[in-house]
Amino acid sequence: MSATSICLSVGIAFGFAAAFGGFGAFAIVLLFAVLSVAVGRWLDGEIDLKGLLQAAQQRGRR
Repeated sequence: MSATSICLSVGIAFGFAAAFGGFGAFAIVLLFAVLSVAVGRWLDGEIDLKGLLQAAQQRGRR
């Protein structure tokens, strides 16, 4: 099981634990899931955080 899958599962679990019921809960679970997938992909090496930050800095200098 990859870090992305594990982090997605943990994010969904935390989302359910943080808020249970209604549209607000759905939005919170969705937020946790998206953040968890991003962290998992970073841990798997699929997202180069250093490269993204350097690109953002270069765009800011233009």
